[in-house]
Amino acid sequence: MWLSATGGRIVAFAAVAFFSASSLSAHAQTLEQALAAAYKNNPTLNSQRAATRATDEYVPIALAGYRPQVFGSAYAGAQWAETRVDSGYALLQGNNAISNTRTTPTGVGVTISQTIYNGLRTANSVRSAESQVKGQRELLRNTEQLVLLDAATAYMNVLQNAALVELQKQNLEALREELRAARDRFAVGEITRTDVAQAEASVADAQSQLALADSNLNASNAVFYQVIGLRPTKLSPGRPIDGMLPKTLPAAVSSGLSNHPAVKSAEFAVDAAVANVKVAEAALSPTLTLNGSASSDYNSAQYTERQTAASATLNLSVPIYQGGSEFATIRQSKETLGQYRIEVDVNREQVRANVVQYWGNLEAAKAAIESAQASVAANEIALRGVREEWRVGQRTTLDVLNAQTALFDARANLVIAQRDRVVASYAVLSATGQLNSTRLGLKVATYNPQVHYNQVRDAWIGVRTPGGQ
Repeated sequence: MWLSATGGRIVAFAAVAFFSASSLSAHAQTLEQALAAAYKNNPTLNSQRAATRATDEYVPIALAGYRPQVFGSAYAGAQWAETRVDSGYALLQGNNAISNTRTTPTGVGVTISQTIYNGLRTANSVRSAESQVKGQRELLRNTEQLVLLDAATAYMNVLQNAALVELQKQNLEALREELRAARDRFAVGEITRTDVAQAEASVADAQSQLALADSNLNASNAVFYQVIGLRPTKLSPGRPIDGMLPKTLPAAVSSGLSNHPAVKSAEFAVDAAVANVKVAEAALSPTLTLNGSASSDYNSAQYTERQTAASATLNLSVPIYQGGSEFATIRQSKETLGQYRIEVDVNREQVRANVVQYWGNLEAAKAAIESAQASVAANEIALRGVREEWRVGQRTTLDVLNAQTALFDARANLVIAQRDRVVASYAVLSATGQLNSTRLGLKVATYNPQVHYNQVRDAWIGVRTPGGQ
């Protein structure tokens, strides 16, 4: 958080509250360290990285259409045959009427098939797969943005709720002092029982609010661990990143429309859909394949020791009618293409709306801080004045309690506005599509999806996943 001299004590509130609520460590956690830990540890982000690696395999799957298919075969068995001939004929020939033959045929063979032309199905399948890979990388970049924004929000929520807990404790202690003073004055007859009851009610309400603030802090600690993967320990103040933001709202909108991964992912989905239409249309094209085979058979017949054969054929297959499913597939792929083109516009308008919304939130948070700082200063003066007037009988106990509550509300509003200021700056950067580890300068090894892609793209064989990223 950052403050002018007027609201400087709020930093102390946040620091003291958090230091008392957390286990101390030698070094304080910073927002940048928390973001780096989330970039490394967040399961949602790691899951999306695994999905990106799986999507990389679509390219070698498509490239397999350029490569030959080779199959080997082998067989072994036993055959027995019995032959009966006319007994008179057998007698004339000097043979037995019944003859038995036993053979143990074995053989090996290999067949090769190479597609020469298939209506450019393979080429367009490769184009579709490459577009899917690029689109998945944009989805990964979008997930990275969301995780980093969630991490910044979780970090600032812990700071905010820790500060609010400390404010609630200070407010409760101040109200207890008012209650003791009210009881003393009631004992000497200066005020009525009603004044004491009002003070008691205020203390009871403050105790309830403190319990709620503790609950909120525990919940924000749990979310911090869920998103970042670490326990919050001695957090340092967070600061906005205004220096990384566009200078004007139009510039921010332009940056979002041109850089946001949601828009780019939708555009790559259109590219993949265009290629898929051509893949579907290839079902109407002839297919030309070159087939070769070779085999060796042993003991396949009586008195045959070995028989070797080889062949090579060029096969042309021309589809005439296949039941109509290919036409339905083509129509379906064209409708899907139209859908993805519409989704590009949907994503662009969503990005535009988000930029405008978060920019407005940032401007509102700046104004709220100035207003809250002025309110804190004014309420501090007002509380001192009301207390002095109460001591000389010009103010009631209720007036003092109201002034104390007003000061607490002003301080709480300042803490909340400071939190909103930091979170809104990260939200604007996310909406422009530029919230990433490199732009933030995080000290963490950057995940590069190109590494895995290069490892698997031209792999012909192998079932082990690469050892790289």
